[in-house]
Amino acid sequence: MTPATRRSYTQTLHRLTRALGARTPLESLTPDHVARTFTTVWPDASPKTWNRHRAALRSFSTWAAAPPRAWPKTDLASSLPRHHESRAPRRPLHPDEFARLLSRPDVSPRERALWSLLYESSTTIAEALALDIEDLDPHTRTAPGLNRDSDTADLLLSLVAPRTRGPVFLSDRRPAPSRTPSAADLCPETGRRRLSYERAEYIFKQKTKHLDPSGHGYTLHQLRHARPR
Repeated sequence: MTPATRRSYTQTLHRLTRALGARTPLESLTPDHVARTFTTVWPDASPKTWNRHRAALRSFSTWAAAPPRAWPKTDLASSLPRHHESRAPRRPLHPDEFARLLSRPDVSPRERALWSLLYESSTTIAEALALDIEDLDPHTRTAPGLNRDSDTADLLLSLVAPRTRGPVFLSDRRPAPSRTPSAADLCPETGRRRLSYERAEYIFKQKTKHLDPSGHGYTLHQLRHARPR
């Protein structure tokens, strides 16, 4: 697996573990039990996100069933249907909508910097979340491929100050001792972990529900394609 896939699958399994109960015996789990938990944890997940979570569980079940573990006896994802992913093009967020979004007082500096980076540059979502302070220009704190005179450069500079190393985009809280991430995903100065894609996507959808005619909220992918390149 690529580092991004490992990180995504780890987040799915940790979330599922918390929902099922960390002390629940593995032998007591059934596909139907897991399916009910999936529906509770991710009731509004898009088909693509649902299928990614499902793939993580299937991968774990395949690994766990191989010798010498030989557990579980059945595929824990067998009661989880694969959701159809529409190939219809998604409407990107309109530039005027994005400008109004950034002007909202309830948008944090972290989200304002991340969203601006995705909007102004050709950086992918995975690349943005994987950025470390060491990747930024040492003098301007500008991300690779970004104009140093852009508003995003100022937002990044303000966001990382006074830190000098570690992930650019951090989670709100420190991880629990039992869930300490790898050193590459942990800020050595604050003890907080790298912001996850799942959390970043959730926040953006919540903040854009009022803009989306469907009421579901926009995705970071739609934001990234909002500005003409």
